[in-house]
Amino acid sequence: MKLSNKNDKKLTPIQEFYDNQNIFITGGTGFMGKLLIEKLLRSCPGIKCIYILIRPRKGKDVIQRSNELFEDVVFSKLKKEQPKFQEKIVCISGDCSLPNLGITTLDRTILIKEITIVFHYAATTRFNEKIKSATATNVRGVKYMISLSKEMQKLKSFVYVSTIYSQCIHNPIEEKFYDPPIDDDTLINLVESMNEKLLDEITPQLLESWPNTYVYTKSVAENIVKKQSGLLPIGVFRPGIVISTYQEPLPGWVDNFNGPMGITAGAEKGLIKSHHCDGSVKVCLVPGDLTTNALIVSAWDIANNRRYREDIPIYNYVSNDNPITNQEFTEMSGKYLHLTPTKDAIWYCSFGLTKYRLLHLFYVYLFHLLPALIIDIGMFCFAKKPKFLKLYDRLHKMLDMIGYFSLNEWKFTNDRWIEVKKKLSIEDRELFFCDMKDFVWDNYFKTFLLGIRLYILKDPIETLPQARKKWRRLYWIHQTCKLVIASIFLTIIWILISKLFITL
Repeated sequence: MKLSNKNDKKLTPIQEFYDNQNIFITGGTGFMGKLLIEKLLRSCPGIKCIYILIRPRKGKDVIQRSNELFEDVVFSKLKKEQPKFQEKIVCISGDCSLPNLGITTLDRTILIKEITIVFHYAATTRFNEKIKSATATNVRGVKYMISLSKEMQKLKSFVYVSTIYSQCIHNPIEEKFYDPPIDDDTLINLVESMNEKLLDEITPQLLESWPNTYVYTKSVAENIVKKQSGLLPIGVFRPGIVISTYQEPLPGWVDNFNGPMGITAGAEKGLIKSHHCDGSVKVCLVPGDLTTNALIVSAWDIANNRRYREDIPIYNYVSNDNPITNQEFTEMSGKYLHLTPTKDAIWYCSFGLTKYRLLHLFYVYLFHLLPALIIDIGMFCFAKKPKFLKLYDRLHKMLDMIGYFSLNEWKFTNDRWIEVKKKLSIEDRELFFCDMKDFVWDNYFKTFLLGIRLYILKDPIETLPQARKKWRRLYWIHQTCKLVIASIFLTIIWILISKLFITL
């Protein structure tokens, strides 16, 4: 067993695998990409270099975007432990939606010569993404990445990161390949030969039973891995719905409003009162840090999989061993909400799950749209720009997009992943903690709402006393309003009953 350079500690098997390796990561500027970079550098100090594909955008070049990337608070622990960690980072300009990933000939030559491990994470994850854009990144980008990797003579492991819902029209979802909804070449030719307006019109016919373009294109991409990987040491990693971190590098860290985080943030601010959702459904949630550790472990296992030429491994990383229902998620969130309210709340949190659509729509009109209309009229009268009806329009679109996954339940098999866990040494089990069986949901929710408050609502901890005062005030206003509404309702009933008896 090798020794690490730091304090001459023995390397664990996984640390030894990553020792002196050059790693290429796409999607490194995203939520999971940041966690992957941070964890690799902090836990595997022997890594030689990490190359990150970064797309220039919004008038910012690669250098500006890389500087912004490492200013994120998620790297604060790494900065303390390894102040010079950026010396191991090389940022490459590119775009997975462009031919050959938009990489220059020189950068391509360097990657071919140096890279030993690849994590292909880049994808457009927006559920309502246009089919043309989703295909360019999620399908064609995978083809280009595989083509590039075939030229890497030192390649030991390639992990294609998919999603457990890439095969959501099937139930159960097993650790195997499924037939795609359309051949990748057919889809690429279609989107490249047809104008975007016509493509948008035929998208519903293309999707058929698929809920959105994200899972549709992810399913097509998995088939590319199956048929074009050749002799590559490649595998597919399918995580569940990735939520904020459990313990590391910061408890509760998250940088996006996707899925449960967006709903919780909306409820915490008092905006969302009802979500069309079946509370009894088990939802496949996995914390960001555990998922990152599992991803790192999967790359190690792929390299040790001598049968990859005949059997491409697929890892379903799910919460089978420690399930949680939508109702339990809501209740456990609410359990700690009063401890970390936000000062930006506009109303008291009275969020609930509504299984029946008609009842949900009644709540939407009564508790969302009617108050929004009244407030917007008031703002208009005071010469201010109305905003709440537009805000609710965005919120309702978000809720509708995830409704498919809130109302349906899937069963998953993860036998291969269970076998991988058995291979881990005691040291690696601790260093790369990824066993959902040992994960404690109640401990997680103690920091879940605080993380949303700090990292995506950008409400600093210093405002907590102010937020708690406002929370108590909103609570009594909320109770008073309920009492007034109930009184009006009972009065109307009393008048109607009285008139009925007088008539009789």
